[in-house]
Amino acid sequence: QVQLEESGGRWIQTGGSLRLSCTASGRTSATYAMGWFRQAPGKNQEFVAAIRWPDDSPFYGGAAQGRFTIAINGAETTVYLQMNRLEPEDTAVYYCTMAHSPENLSDPSQWTYWGQGTQVTVSS
Repeated sequence: QVQLEESGGRWIQTGGSLRLSCTASGRTSATYAMGWFRQAPGKNQEFVAAIRWPDDSPFYGGAAQGRFTIAINGAETTVYLQMNRLEPEDTAVYYCTMAHSPENLSDPSQWTYWGQGTQVTVSS
């Protein structure tokens, strides 16, 4: 089993920056992927970004392009999501995910493990 612990979510003013972190513990494998999804009230779950280890190749969903950056510390099985120029539309619960080898990174069903979520609220 793998446990994911997220941190970093909070209220932030429009235009600000925030970094989310997620650390995996338990029986992790040498190769894996970690990612982020988000869900706003009344909306479907949305793929944000993902990255494979040890490939270290990032993939982004539409909302993240140009504003968010995903990075990974494979030695510590920790993934980061740097979010810049935040907008009220980014308000959501952000979930960390992990899987051994998901084929379609944007498909929630491809991910095995999920964190509890961390709330990000953006407003002026």
